[in-house]
Amino acid sequence: MSPAKGSSVRYIPAVLAGKLARVATRLRGGGSAFPGYVANRLAPSLLSTLGGQFRYGVVFVLGSNGKTTTTHMISEILRAHGLRVFTNPTGANLPQGVTSALLAEATLTGKVRADVAVLEVDEGFAAELADILAPRVIVALNVQVDQLYRFYETERVADMMLDAARRASVRVVVNGDDPYLSKIDESTLRSPVSFFGASPDVVSASAHGLVNAVDTRSGDTGVRTRELESQVASVSGRAVELDLGDERLAITLPARGLHYAVDAAAAVSVASHVLGDEFSAAAAVRGFAEMAPAYGRGELVPLRRDPAGEQVEFVMFKNGPSLQLNVDALDGAPERLLMAVDEGTPDVSWLYDVDLTVFDHVDVVTGEKAHQIATRLAYAGVPVGVVEPDMEKAVALMRAFPETEARRQVWFVNYELMMIGRRILGYGDQEVARR
Repeated sequence: MSPAKGSSVRYIPAVLAGKLARVATRLRGGGSAFPGYVANRLAPSLLSTLGGQFRYGVVFVLGSNGKTTTTHMISEILRAHGLRVFTNPTGANLPQGVTSALLAEATLTGKVRADVAVLEVDEGFAAELADILAPRVIVALNVQVDQLYRFYETERVADMMLDAARRASVRVVVNGDDPYLSKIDESTLRSPVSFFGASPDVVSASAHGLVNAVDTRSGDTGVRTRELESQVASVSGRAVELDLGDERLAITLPARGLHYAVDAAAAVSVASHVLGDEFSAAAAVRGFAEMAPAYGRGELVPLRRDPAGEQVEFVMFKNGPSLQLNVDALDGAPERLLMAVDEGTPDVSWLYDVDLTVFDHVDVVTGEKAHQIATRLAYAGVPVGVVEPDMEKAVALMRAFPETEARRQVWFVNYELMMIGRRILGYGDQEVARR
């Protein structure tokens, strides 16, 4: 029997080397991108071959914030339609990381058994990866102030997204509430554009709006008015109403917050263009109803190994906008609160731009930047219980507190400490479908 379409015996050495590297790095507790680096070095055409096998094509998810959540939402909506979905669920969004994720699912000859690939992609590599993987649909979520030590200017990030968008062959899905992205020049694209967003009433009801970057380049700092294909009509906790064309969808979000509602609007729009006439609003609603939180984004993890006991709600942030949006989503001051930032966030001066007045105290601050967090909280007049840079000791302190009335602690953590915290709690290598 000849090899399956999209696979080749010539890739066996590269795939085998990548899979062995994956086993070795997982045993050492890290290195998720290294297997892809090994395989790409041995077979430079492997990634394009892996990506060319999907019946419904490849979807790219771009944005300063919300990539992992939106990737997760799109994937679950498509699964609710009966599709087999390949995705990179832990945020491996550089070329070698995408290859590593594909290697985990590929046979030795390079066959991936899935109908569609939904990939979050780093903006700096989006155009390069688009030339390799030829995405049918690209979604651009937002342009927010992030990673200035890497990109220097938010305009560069916007340009990277818009450059990649030119490679989409079927549809570009764009945030119509974003000052940069709403001004996309449709004449430069290969495919039509659809816009998503939230109603003005919903945005104005949020304490700080959507926190998208102001357009400093065009001379018009505001948003260009666009007709929204998918729009958030109302938000009440995790209950959201979306308008998709003339149809209203009542959905339940996997985590709370206006930013998650806007991500959901993007996800529904993307899924409708991936599926075309096969799209079902009822299936999309069912997909949300069955959806667990994305990795570290609103997950509930048992604090003391007892699934029925007190839970930790992980609230992940990586920059000022994501922290502000997650703070704005709170129902009030958390009864028990940990904040953690480590050296993975080189410059935390943006903490001073975030309104933290909803906090009435923080029990423990931790990570290498613990003292910087504590200083910022002091300037905000927020009492701090303990400053403990060591995450393991901080977790021990949180476990030693009496159980909260709500039986829930809230941990605001950046990405690296989210993973460390989950591992300390006993969930280092799997998502827990609790909410």
